[in-house]
Amino acid sequence: MEIGNKKKITTIGGGTGHFALLSGLKRYNIDISAIVNMADDGGSTGRLRNELGVLPPGDVRQCLVALSEAPEVLRDLFLYRFGMGRLAGHNFGNIFLSAMQKLTNRFEDAVLEAGKILNIKGRVIPVTVEPMTLMAEFENKKVVKGEDKIGNYKKSKLKKVFLENEVHTSYEAVQAILEADLIIFAPGDLYTSVIPNLLSFGMTEALRRTNAKIIYVVNLMTRRGETDDFGAYNFVMELEKYLGVNVVDYVLVNTAVPSEAMIELYKTENEYFVNPDLDKLRNTRYKIITGDFLSQIEFEKNSTDKLKRSILRHDSDKLARTLMNSIAL
Repeated sequence: MEIGNKKKITTIGGGTGHFALLSGLKRYNIDISAIVNMADDGGSTGRLRNELGVLPPGDVRQCLVALSEAPEVLRDLFLYRFGMGRLAGHNFGNIFLSAMQKLTNRFEDAVLEAGKILNIKGRVIPVTVEPMTLMAEFENKKVVKGEDKIGNYKKSKLKKVFLENEVHTSYEAVQAILEADLIIFAPGDLYTSVIPNLLSFGMTEALRRTNAKIIYVVNLMTRRGETDDFGAYNFVMELEKYLGVNVVDYVLVNTAVPSEAMIELYKTENEYFVNPDLDKLRNTRYKIITGDFLSQIEFEKNSTDKLKRSILRHDSDKLARTLMNSIAL
């Protein structure tokens, strides 16, 4: 559905990969709705969630900043991480969103008010506004509770993820899916960032009902314990297990190989470049979009940030330009 001449684009994801996607898309004359994973419970977000009983602000905060058209100093403020004292490791934006939730009594209102302050282009929508706890079963039969612990469990390969209790997809998220012209699954950890969005009641049903074209952006690198030995084909097939078959229309795959130094750095963590698997993918019903989507900027993590972050990321401009061209395909 178009607003005037604007295409309605809905994105689905978590924080880091979603940030890269949204940072590029906001430069275009489109109407953006970003649906965000609410299973995060690590780092600053986890501390605030446990101590204050708030919904997780971290991934939402990253998407707000990505879409912000406010002065750079304000965007930097929402990304600022304290380096010492009792606030060490905490992010200002996370604290702000938590305080705003306490003030408004509704997380969705907190997000709306933060969006006004940051002058965002589009909307940021929590996939659910109910407490969401991710669970995972590994091949050794071990069941692990919590997104952060799941991501750090390396003793066996992940078999499946599910929720501890049923939660309902927010009305705004469902409407954003049903009204979209194009839906994009952002890159991000498959089991702990992307798939959790599909576990809330009503989400997959909406994605099956929508008339929008759906694109899945495949990750650049594997994740130890989660997507070991995965090529692009495996990522798509695993997404289908939760989403259903014949739902995704396009698969976007990076074909540019990272530098040898970067490959060796990831290898120390037993993580590897995702093989494009073009021969396999071309034998499926999906339309395949390929290209060099690697960012030439290496991410530098704040020393007080205890969470593992990807060093290699998608190039925001390359990714957005290709995706916008795909609308006319």
